[in-house]
Amino acid sequence: VQLQASGGGLVQAGGSLRLSCAASGRAFSSYAMGWFRQAPGKEREFVGDINSSGSITYYADSVKGRFTISRDNAKSTVYLQMNTLKPEDTAVYYCAARHRSRRLYEYNYWGQGTQVTVSS
Repeated sequence: VQLQASGGGLVQAGGSLRLSCAASGRAFSSYAMGWFRQAPGKEREFVGDINSSGSITYYADSVKGRFTISRDNAKSTVYLQMNTLKPEDTAVYYCAARHRSRRLYEYNYWGQGTQVTVSS
């Protein structure tokens, strides 16, 4: 599975961005998808996950209620809608894939990152 994330940019605090992650190579609908982020000098952080059908999502407490993950299996794309952005959301955001038989956090495919910068 090849993953291509896009949609990052510069936004003011309180604003919104939508990230996309387009997948190619294997049956997208067989894979759960996750989003992670990494801020400068910090470890990579789990943001959220969506199961292969899109019926179940998980979120980190830090983004719960502000971020929403969705997917369009017909377009082989997963989205991360980010609302009420805060400066501490500034990071490089990555998408990842795990076959639906694998457990949460057991991602085995990763995309390149897209930079999100939130100004105060």
